[in-house]
Amino acid sequence: MTELWVDAASYRLTRYKDEKELEGVILELRERLFGPDRVYLDVKRKIGRRGGQRNIPDGYLIDLHRSPPQLYVVENELERHDPLRHIAVQLLQFSLSFESDRLLVKSILMDALNEAPDERRKCENYMKEHPDYRNLDHLLESLVTQSGFRALVIIDTVPEDLEKVLLERFRFPVEVMWLRPYEGDQGTRAYSYEPFLADIEPPSPGPGAARPRPVDPAELDTIVVPARLEGFRSTFLGENRWYAIRIHASMREQIRWIAAYQVAPISAITHVASVRSVEPWEDSGRCAVNFEAAAQEIEHIPLVGDGRVTGLQGPRYTTKARLDAAKDVTDLW
Repeated sequence: MTELWVDAASYRLTRYKDEKELEGVILELRERLFGPDRVYLDVKRKIGRRGGQRNIPDGYLIDLHRSPPQLYVVENELERHDPLRHIAVQLLQFSLSFESDRLLVKSILMDALNEAPDERRKCENYMKEHPDYRNLDHLLESLVTQSGFRALVIIDTVPEDLEKVLLERFRFPVEVMWLRPYEGDQGTRAYSYEPFLADIEPPSPGPGAARPRPVDPAELDTIVVPARLEGFRSTFLGENRWYAIRIHASMREQIRWIAAYQVAPISAITHVASVRSVEPWEDSGRCAVNFEAAAQEIEHIPLVGDGRVTGLQGPRYTTKARLDAAKDVTDLW
């Protein structure tokens, strides 16, 4: 889902002057980029033990949209700066520094939140809904000690093989977002971007339509993929796999089931298979999902015809429990 932040004018693709300008735009659009349930902290301090590997990340993102919450170390980059080599080195160094002194990271986060009352308030509101966290110190300690290292790369243009390299070279999850600048005839600016984990969020229902209870992203265990008849028969059924799928790094370890939505004229989810593994697919930066066994036909879950949803244009995520109980596609998200 690509969004374009623009007023009524004509715009052309341009460049950021430097990374500082990119970082300013991220701060300006952070609510749109990350959503209301995530905290972006633009703080630059060294992490890592003295005498060891020490580095300065560009910022941190606290994802409070899921339980338990997750922390991402942020690297902002410009495509013209040889990002493949630079980003790969930076992320490796960040991960080593993070692992060597997690409590220093907690201290940096606490200081940054104390200087950003609106962002601290988001954390406090999260704790009210999740009373297992005694206080902010407990929440931050859980963030840095109970989950592995995760990274977020924000870049103006994603090089063709960047996601491939990140998928193949690192065991830790790396999410990639792009934020492209455009300039209007009068010097005004517009920006196109894909919001953070956009295709994990449920699609917006039509006017007057009820939405099921939101699902915590940590509960998602099923990926639903659109399939045309020929590919469905030859690959989904014939090879017991489905490939060239874009699957977010944050989701790869959660996927336990895959369901096939056959496009028009069938327009329904018809088969499901358990997942044996999710692996890189060729040189594409995308993934192949390998099945444990042949896909099984289920009672078809149709696309409703009242305009509340449209046919699937790409992968969507749900839970196996919702898939088993669904009467139509709107019950899934």
